[in-house]
Amino acid sequence: MSSELRVAVITGAGSGIGRAVALAFLGDGYRVVLAGRRQGALQQVLAAAGAPGGNGLAVACDVTDASSVQALFARTREQFGRLDVLFNNAGISAPAVPLEELPLATWNAVVATNLTGPFLCTQEAFRIMKSQSPRGGRIINNGSISAHAPRTRSAAYTATKHAITGLTKSTSLDGREFDIACGQIDIGNARTELADKLAKSSATPEPLMDVEHVAQAVLNMARLPLSANVQFMTIMATKMPYIGRG
Repeated sequence: MSSELRVAVITGAGSGIGRAVALAFLGDGYRVVLAGRRQGALQQVLAAAGAPGGNGLAVACDVTDASSVQALFARTREQFGRLDVLFNNAGISAPAVPLEELPLATWNAVVATNLTGPFLCTQEAFRIMKSQSPRGGRIINNGSISAHAPRTRSAAYTATKHAITGLTKSTSLDGREFDIACGQIDIGNARTELADKLAKSSATPEPLMDVEHVAQAVLNMARLPLSANVQFMTIMATKMPYIGRG
């Protein structure tokens, strides 16, 4: 099936990595459903895409809310008739505080967004992908270098990203018989508005890479036939302190 007939759902599409990935998919001819909490930000992404933005659909969605997620995928099926790619990208972090001072409410919010959200989206994607014709599809989870090597004072974020790896493996196994492939992309220091702010506020700023490299990597994972899969990919700024953390 050519990319012109393919449909992708991208969560957290209003900014950062999600925005870059949505623009890359639209530019490649995909029908793209952009999901995020801020409708206005999603519409701005479609406007930035130019003519290809006409193939996009902006849907306000809270991935921590099961009914909101169900509505997102129902709208996707209603508008486009199928689903070929889900990019589970929506995520949040927590303030860098000592572990024992992390409020339970903050922990729960990070877990709800970074882990429960992708699980809910994966459930709905499975329901569509198993029943459509041609059957199957691809799910790509946004992990993190923190899924392998955590930073200090990041217990909630690190725990959820380790858990995403488990979700990726289980999704791959459970989707195998239904032609549903699942892979994970672990990203280190892509240049986004948030990363720029963190770099400026840090006493020892780390190297950053262009977020477009991430977008193209996700697109390349999606372009593979369902008979092939990138199970795990790490893409990072070459000189960032990851291997051994410097």
